[in-house]
Amino acid sequence: MMKLWCIGAFSLASFYYAQNYPVSEISDVLKKNASAVIRNESTVLEINKIDEIFYRNSSAITVINKDAVGFSVPKIYYEKGNTVSNIKVTIYDEKGAKVKSYSRSDFSDVAANSQGSFYSDNRMMYLSYTPTSYPYTIEFSYDQKDQNTVFIPDFIPYYGFNISLQKSSFKIINKSGINLRSKTYDSSFGFASVNVSDEDGGKLYTYQNIPAMDHEDMVPNPQKILPKVSFSLDQFSLVGKKGNITTWKDFGLWYYNNLLKPVSVSTPQIKSEIAALNLSGSTEERVKKIYQYMQSKTRYVFVALGIGGWQPMMPDEVQKKGYGDCKGLTNYMKTLLDEAGINSYYVIVNSNSSPISFDVNFPKMAGNHVILVVPTEKGNIWLENTSQEMAYNHLSFNTTDRNVLAVKPNGIDIMETPSYSSQQNKEKQVLNVQLNPDKTITGNGKFIYTGNQYDFNLVFAGLGQSEKNNTIKNRLSTLDFEKIEMSDFKNNRDLATIDFDLNFKAVNYSKIVGSSYIFRAVPIYTNSIYHQNEKRNLPFEIRFSYEDEYEIIYKLPLGYTIEEMPENGSINSEFGSYKISFEKKEDQLIVKRFFQVNKGLFPKEKYNDYVSFRKKIMNSDNSKILISKKS
Repeated sequence: MMKLWCIGAFSLASFYYAQNYPVSEISDVLKKNASAVIRNESTVLEINKIDEIFYRNSSAITVINKDAVGFSVPKIYYEKGNTVSNIKVTIYDEKGAKVKSYSRSDFSDVAANSQGSFYSDNRMMYLSYTPTSYPYTIEFSYDQKDQNTVFIPDFIPYYGFNISLQKSSFKIINKSGINLRSKTYDSSFGFASVNVSDEDGGKLYTYQNIPAMDHEDMVPNPQKILPKVSFSLDQFSLVGKKGNITTWKDFGLWYYNNLLKPVSVSTPQIKSEIAALNLSGSTEERVKKIYQYMQSKTRYVFVALGIGGWQPMMPDEVQKKGYGDCKGLTNYMKTLLDEAGINSYYVIVNSNSSPISFDVNFPKMAGNHVILVVPTEKGNIWLENTSQEMAYNHLSFNTTDRNVLAVKPNGIDIMETPSYSSQQNKEKQVLNVQLNPDKTITGNGKFIYTGNQYDFNLVFAGLGQSEKNNTIKNRLSTLDFEKIEMSDFKNNRDLATIDFDLNFKAVNYSKIVGSSYIFRAVPIYTNSIYHQNEKRNLPFEIRFSYEDEYEIIYKLPLGYTIEEMPENGSINSEFGSYKISFEKKEDQLIVKRFFQVNKGLFPKEKYNDYVSFRKKIMNSDNSKILISKKS
């Protein structure tokens, strides 16, 4: 039921109770910040044997406004070997009066292709319903039998923001005779808790009256805030392939022998590819040449075929067709390295901008992306294989700073991906700015980005010239550009740096005061809006450390001199540090700015301290300089 989606995973659809759910019965606490309220949700899960699991799913969801329509759409994901039955849907209006009922015949059955053009054995049944008014309630139930017992879903109150919950229950009845492991993860922030009890030969887990999580600024992934319960059978089946998962080593042996080894097959054509590269030099040099060759001839297309969507494409298919998903491209890259006599490992990762790691003490099938690691005497080389533009030995912010599962012939090793320091995640900006008497400025700038800041600028690599200009104009919105042009864009795929030049003219930069002009110290800076929030409900996360280093060289208009300028300043906090300095030099003013930010997950009580820190920096960036005509 669960698949290894490359960057992203589909959630399971939900559930039904025979009531009529008037909206008036929802408490104000659950309505607050909610676009939808889960009124009553239930999963009863029966594990009958190693290759048979049965789900009885039901839910009633009240949709408060249009933002939750997509969340509430009745949908069922399934694949070959699943049996779906007893589908029922009933719509109720605000007062709980029945509007309409639907059955299986009203559902559409399509390829589960939310990621665009790809190939998949996965299917989705869904009911298209267009509401005529809000709020309304959708009651939905279905049964599903699955031959895959490796995917027992976690029990979490909900997966997104602005959803609240009245009651949700998850009951497991294990008739298989196989040991079922479970682990409860409490909310680190006391946001909610699960109740556990014994009931009729099974375990019953229940959540009740959990308010909505509003999508506040800098809020972490809900998985870092909410409680959950995880489950895993010691023995399992995936499309007829049976295995053990009592330890990560057991699971890794099964994974390697059943999913990877059968597709670790080279061909004469792949051997010829490696021979044609005429490899020489160090391991690092040879890996880089192979990697950049692979990038030059492949592209990403999502594929979910073969053993439940978890087995990679054969490398010769990728070689011939020139495309694949994260699994296929990684396996193809690994095969190329094998032919060159270079050892590497297929690595499973939780790809998410808010880092999420695997539990080293609770092995289970998980992950939503794969990458490759190449161990060398000088350290590990990490390869992201889905991007044609990504630099060699560079991982993006979606895969750094977390543990991963490296699948080896003797099992799984849990490894750590790189954690880039603030010095590695750097922007360097040098601006030469001419101040003009008509309140405009003209100038040119040099911009260099590394680390995670490289990732955020990689988008420019795929844009044409006019798109580059428009995108950078929108990004640097602290200036009112009359014209702007990006030039000499370079994506250095050897060193993971991006640099480019800008030529620009901006209007209304100065303010006339008599015969003098006032202008701000820093032309281009982060233009975020920060508000104090005495009622903040959630913790906040700075997801990675970084540094900005600016040098701004202002040239004064002819006949003008600096009359007033700010003092040099510094700001220090647990969140980072900031320095700014000013230097007069003939007809120039040189401003140097340094800003360093620390990553971390912070309690809500510190949010206003963070806002204060950022506001002080913005005030300093906006500090005023006065120039006047020489007397």
